[in-house]
Amino acid sequence: MKRLKLLPILLMSAMVWSCSPSTRITGSWVDPSSKGKMLNGKTIFVASLTSNIKVRTNLENNLEQQPAFGNVKVVKSIDFFSPDFYKKIPPEQQLISQIKQSGADLILTVSLINKESETRYVPGGPGYAPYPYYRWYGGFYSYYNYWRPMFYEPGYYVTDKIYFMETNLYEIATNKLVWSAQSQTVNPGSIDNFVTTYPKVLADQLVKDGLLPAK
Repeated sequence: MKRLKLLPILLMSAMVWSCSPSTRITGSWVDPSSKGKMLNGKTIFVASLTSNIKVRTNLENNLEQQPAFGNVKVVKSIDFFSPDFYKKIPPEQQLISQIKQSGADLILTVSLINKESETRYVPGGPGYAPYPYYRWYGGFYSYYNYWRPMFYEPGYYVTDKIYFMETNLYEIATNKLVWSAQSQTVNPGSIDNFVTTYPKVLADQLVKDGLLPAK
């Protein structure tokens, strides 16, 4: 009987989760020679590769404020380059030289690599039902009355917005890629929501991949 009581609660939780924005890492890679080498004590130059100044500012600020980074120093591109810096690509040596002046050991880039829209059908479902949830066992009519909306209420279509991001970590001294992760964000809802959740997901993955210590 306890399992039956939990059924409507679980269904409602699933519906809430399906409507909420979510970000997950779809894959990550660590250079074999970098495994086990912590980023503690290092300085990372963070560059959000977008022309949207609000996204750049908020994303880099949230990356800087991630507790998981611990004693890793973060240098933000928004503090080092002017807003129009990316309008014209400077020569490679000039760009690297300028970044080196920040004292950074590594460069962390964040970029949007793809964007898709996906339409899905949401079937009709029952509305909110107060306790007790198992009252339909009193007879056929109560059971039918409770679940009827699931079978007869019309469903609807929704369009999900899916964003695919890639984050790369480069070692400046060797000009080598040492870590990379791709992620998928579904229905971010707003810029503020995305730039708050995405850095946390990245930091968690860096911990999982052994580049940051677990708290």
